[in-house]
Formats: sequence, C-alpha cells, structure tokens
Amino acid sequence: MILDLPTIMAFTVAFAVFLYVVMDGFDLGLAILFPFARPGDRDTMVNTIAPVWDGNETWLVLGGGAVLAGFPQAYAILLPALYVPIIAMLLGLVFRGVAFEFRFRSQRRQHWWDRGFVLGSVVASFMQGVALGTVLQGVTVVDGAYGGGWCDWLTPFSVLCGISVCIAYMLLGACWLIAKTEGHLRDDAYAWARKLVFATLAAIVAVSLATPFLLGQYWQRWFEWPTIAVTGLVPLLVALVWLALLRTLAARRDRWPFFLSLALFALCFAGLGVSIYPDIVPGTLTIWEAAAPEKSQVFFMTGVILLIPVILVYTGYSYWVFRGKVGADAGYH
Repeated sequence: MILDLPTIMAFTVAFAVFLYVVMDGFDLGLAILFPFARPGDRDTMVNTIAPVWDGNETWLVLGGGAVLAGFPQAYAILLPALYVPIIAMLLGLVFRGVAFEFRFRSQRRQHWWDRGFVLGSVVASFMQGVALGTVLQGVTVVDGAYGGGWCDWLTPFSVLCGISVCIAYMLLGACWLIAKTEGHLRDDAYAWARKLVFATLAAIVAVSLATPFLLGQYWQRWFEWPTIAVTGLVPLLVALVWLALLRTLAARRDRWPFFLSLALFALCFAGLGVSIYPDIVPGTLTIWEAAAPEKSQVFFMTGVILLIPVILVYTGYSYWVFRGKVGADAGYH
C-alpha cells in the first residue's frame, strides 16, 4: 500500500462513511423497529437518540464533501449513476427529521408522524444499501462520464444490499436499546436482537457470496494467492464476533451487544475495502486516476486535520454527557 495523498484522502472518505453508517445506523434501525414496539415505549425509544441523532449526520456531509474535493472525476461519474437512490435517501432523511420533531408536538396525530418516522427511516436505509450495491456492481462509463441509464441502479444485487442494510441497522438499533433502556423495553430489545442476529448473518453471507461474481477483480482479491492468506481472516473474524454477540445476548450483558455489533459492521466494512481498494469507481478508476490536483488535496486535508479532532471531541462529549440508561420518565425538549 502506498501512503500518499490520494490514499490518505481515500481513507478519510472511508472513515467518514463508516462513522456515519454506525452512528446514524442505530437510530435508523431503532425507527424501523417502531412497528414492533409497544405504543407506550416509543417515546422512550426516541428519547434514547434525541440528544445525539442530529450530530450523527455530520459524517455523511464530510464523506460526500471528501469525495467531491478529493476525487472530482469519481464524483462526476458516480453521482449521475446514483441520482435516484441519493435523492430518495435525502428525502427519507428529511421526512424522518420532520416526523421526529412533530410527533412530540402533535399528540392527536402522533400515530401518523410515527408512520412517517418509520417510512423515512426505511427509505433512507434501503437506499443507502442500494447505492452501495450499485457502486459494487459497477457503473457504465463512456469517455470518462457516466454512460448508463436512469434505472441501471435497480438490480437484484442492489435490492439485496438494500434489504441487508435495513436488517443490519435493525440489529444495531436493538442492541442500542439493550444498552440504553430498562424493564420490558429492554426485554423486547433482547428478543428482537436474538432474531436479527441470525437475519444479519444470513444477509452478510448472501451479499458476500454474490459479490465475487460481479467483477473479476473481486474474485482475484479474495481468492487468489497470496492475498487469500489475509482476506481469509475477514470471514473468520466475522464468525467469531457473531458467536460472541450471540453469547452476550444469551447472557444478557447489556453493554456488550452494541459494541460487538459495531465490530461486526467494522469487519464488513473492511471486507468492502478489500473488494474495492484501490479503485474508487470499481473496474474503471483507481484513487490515483480520479484524484484532484495536489494543491486541492493539501487544502482539503488541512481542514480535515483541524476539524476532525473537534468533531470527535464534541461527539464524544455528547455521548458521555447523555450516557447511561434512559427511563420512561425522561423527556425530550
């Protein structure tokens, strides 16, 4: 691996996207679990994420900005290919945000806003998975620009990825509720998590089995010697973390399921990196071919070096201040 500016920029993009996925993932998953929760528990569920959910989306902005600033050619190719999923995702996030606020203020129509909260979260989660699947399966590039159609993103593989992301977010949301709630809501969260841990493993296996057949380079990176000596560790570690998660759920250790589910996400993200790196548009552009001029990269990285520690500090402080269990009597203002 060459540690130069394009590589550092690529890891910055990956870092921001990963933090968005895990930090916004649990509150999206929590919302998708709303229909399975008792009506009296829904306020408590929302109160567990109320202090932190806005800040979680900071990383989405940083990830998108990093792609634009660091890899403008890749941005120009991928954005048209993902117009529909991205617009649908953003509309889902906006609708979800409005419903989040209005459900507390409109008691007579709260059930409608709850449905809006669920719908917006499902759409946002599903479209994030669809976007991932679209990038993984490759996009049509003609003369350095996107040459595909309006609906090329809609394939069985992208739909599989969309469903898988929804399931994985639900597991993350259930594990978050285990860590943050008490009483029968925590018991319900344990019941959901015990089912979702199997569904998540099935989703990981399904996507993992399909991915190597999308592009020849994926098969080479995963199964040819000598890289298989390293890549073979990823499924092994996934299996070990999954078993540990299953055991902690059985033992009802409130804190560990959430951290182990984060570890599961991290390993899946590492597997995604193995498949794609060093490409940024799989099968078409590497990070060096798509990189912005060096001065632009230096300018952006200067801002990143100054701002990321600040974001991490205030994010960590927010989670620290609002640590601990959230009871039914907690209020959102």
